[in-house]
Amino acid sequence: MTTTAPPAPHVRRTRRRTRIAGAAALLLAVGALPATTAVAASDTTHVDGRLPSGATYMMDVPAHWNGTVLLFSHGYATGPANPAQDAPDDATKALLLRNGYALAGSSYATTGWAVTDAVPDQLATLTAFTGRFGTASRTIAWGRSYGGLVTTAIAERHPERIDGSISLCGLVHGGVANWNNTLDPVFAIKTLLAPGADVPLVNITDQAAADDAADALTSVVDSAQTTAVGRARIALAAALHNIPVWNQPTQPRPAATDWAAQQANQYEAVKGLLQIAAFNRRQEAEARAGGNMSWNTGVDYAKLLGRSSVRQEVTELYRKAGLSLRADLATLNRAPRIGADPNAVAWMSGTSSFTGKLAKPQLSVHTIGDALVPVQTESALKRAVTAAGSASRLRQAYTDNAGHCTFSPAEQLAALHTLEDRLTAGSWVGTDPKSLNSRATAADPTTPTRYVPYRPAPYPRPYDLAHPADGR
Repeated sequence: MTTTAPPAPHVRRTRRRTRIAGAAALLLAVGALPATTAVAASDTTHVDGRLPSGATYMMDVPAHWNGTVLLFSHGYATGPANPAQDAPDDATKALLLRNGYALAGSSYATTGWAVTDAVPDQLATLTAFTGRFGTASRTIAWGRSYGGLVTTAIAERHPERIDGSISLCGLVHGGVANWNNTLDPVFAIKTLLAPGADVPLVNITDQAAADDAADALTSVVDSAQTTAVGRARIALAAALHNIPVWNQPTQPRPAATDWAAQQANQYEAVKGLLQIAAFNRRQEAEARAGGNMSWNTGVDYAKLLGRSSVRQEVTELYRKAGLSLRADLATLNRAPRIGADPNAVAWMSGTSSFTGKLAKPQLSVHTIGDALVPVQTESALKRAVTAAGSASRLRQAYTDNAGHCTFSPAEQLAALHTLEDRLTAGSWVGTDPKSLNSRATAADPTTPTRYVPYRPAPYPRPYDLAHPADGR
């Protein structure tokens, strides 16, 4: 009789990360699409196709098409599955088709930090749509998470192809800012909790090395969580990334001064950051950029904490632990720094950072409890757009919920209708929470409507092409 050996440790780690990422709604679980086919489902024409790049695309056009096509850019996919997607979720897709919208979207030719494939593949999908169904009366680009970065890149670089854009929980701060801010919490964890550990934070050679580094620091964080001193230092690391104290819908929402419950919620998010973005996704992005594209040379971590949305929690936990916050910040500021590869920075900046120049209206929407792409990214976008003189074309809105991209169908349709009103009227109409919630309820009374007034704290380390000094 033959027996099957248990999976190797690296296989088990990969499976565990797949489950973690799936829970965060960052991976797509369906398989790749076949070569071009067209299937009629009820009153909707569905088309699957393949682009010359190898990317697949999908389109859904209802019989009562209202003339608007929505070009959807999906979020980060690790592979190997790399399906096309033309809507953020099935429930929202059904509502959109019922209301006459045509939908289109591609898979991107590669997975990972694929902006150099994603933008041309999305534009090629739009061309294929026009060839099949004719010119739309209105084209709106929209996307979630990493797809928000792709959407904003399309809006800045190819405004002639669209009428407006919507970013949902997007990486609208751009690539360089993203990787700088991803470096800061792991730098703090290693410096304060594992100063002697041989764990590379940048220039990670391959995915196996990324797995090892993630597991090593996750173990450090798990051990630190058992002591008051360790919990305070984990909270400091979380604060440098602006990880909110309520960051998953399944978590209890802690009271304003329940510092222990706040930190417990952040602890889970810090582990998620280590297991997903800080090493594995960094390694893939470094491979594309040709080196390390982030740095902390010249960073004053005391000032960085001072701008954090959760600095009071950190102060209280340090006091409770009998630990000197000033001393730990001084330790961070004395620690050997990490410099970037200028060529890698140039690649990431050129492909994934923004000028802030919007030729067409954009609505950017964020949940306030997002740990993976913190809501403060919206402050970075506003900074760039204001400096570029495009502030009148941008509006931002916020929903009172935890998690990454945890929008209801009603909230997403409200965003769409708000942008449509802007395109029709020529100026923004009803972008306040009450108006947004009214639109959401009208669009879908069966799902939550949670738009609220909100002003995010400044992004801790912004980088955009409207501020040349950001790279210094």
